[in-house]
Amino acid sequence: MSYISPAVRQKLDELSDGLRDQILARNVPLHTVYDLIQVLEEIVEEG
Repeated sequence: MSYISPAVRQKLDELSDGLRDQILARNVPLHTVYDLIQVLEEIVEEG
């Protein structure tokens, strides 16, 4: 599993289980909220 900063962890925990699982499955480091937004945008684009 990749690094998830405490600030991002709080936001990640607010998401649905399914969406959280999709994000974590990508194994990308989430240092900032902007990293999280980037992953969310990629998921939306893949639709």
